[in-house]
Amino acid sequence: MTPDLTALADIRTLAGSLPKPDDASIEAARARQDQLTKPPGSLGKLEEIALFMAGWQRTERPKIDRAQALVFAGNHGICARGVNPFPQAVTAQMVANFEAGGAAINQLCRANGADLTVIPLDLDRPTQDFTQAPAMTEAETLAAIRTGAEAVDENADILLLGEMGIGNSTIAAALACAAFGGAPSDWVGAGTGSDEAGMALKAKVIADGIARHGTADPLMTLANLGGREQAAICGAVLAARLARVPVLLDGYICTAAVAPLYAEDPTLLDHCLVGHASAEPGHARLTLAMHKPPVLDFAMRLGEGTGAALALGIVRGALACHNGMATFAEAGVAGG
Repeated sequence: MTPDLTALADIRTLAGSLPKPDDASIEAARARQDQLTKPPGSLGKLEEIALFMAGWQRTERPKIDRAQALVFAGNHGICARGVNPFPQAVTAQMVANFEAGGAAINQLCRANGADLTVIPLDLDRPTQDFTQAPAMTEAETLAAIRTGAEAVDENADILLLGEMGIGNSTIAAALACAAFGGAPSDWVGAGTGSDEAGMALKAKVIADGIARHGTADPLMTLANLGGREQAAICGAVLAARLARVPVLLDGYICTAAVAPLYAEDPTLLDHCLVGHASAEPGHARLTLAMHKPPVLDFAMRLGEGTGAALALGIVRGALACHNGMATFAEAGVAGG
């Protein structure tokens, strides 16, 4: 379901009309949890995940028959400033690797039961260097948002989101810094292999970009500092919300991609979980600021949606316990 957007400002008015979790389903699922053959709360976050899924799927017994994984890929003009040690040709090469089934995300989607689609976005036409001009025009941003939205299967039971793009750890740090403040160095990490000098360069580039464009309008920040894959992720998140499909975001870059939405209205991300805690240092600060504790922490920082795909196994486990366990009455066990 594609949101009807003719301007980025339309997202602002869309926020108030979006679906919300179904409280009755959450309470029914909670009542079921209270009758399962276990001490109350003993499955910890698995119980919380089951309730989260119940609210968005509007049923006491949520399920995952169809898990959709989308990985968006883009290239960035900011690479002209030397913020990444790899050439931008690697983005297209990795997309080919995804399509051939040879990347980590392919293996984790296969292992955890997700259908993967990789969507490159104008890889031969990088965005602008945001220290010199807006990274994208509003029209380009809306086009990428639309591409992301149109890729979402509204019949999916859960959506996993990931990205690929040489230079996009700098984009992530810029979007996070613009949304939540602090020094650019607070948000910068090694990415694909930057040394101390490289990280200092990233911080300087981000400071220049923010000084040029400001941070007053979070939605325009997506255009000014973001990239096509970040905008596509935002579009997918909005389309999933319209279809009541819960979302598993990947790590730092994917979470930062939706930081402009959070800065505009935190409720825009109510249907989203963060799949894992990235080893990129800015991610812990970001998930804390967004009040979204990650499902997993395996010290990963690959991107590609790998943390979301791994977290899908945890969500499946949560629902297996929620739906498959016997109640005290069914098992003939005292204590219910």
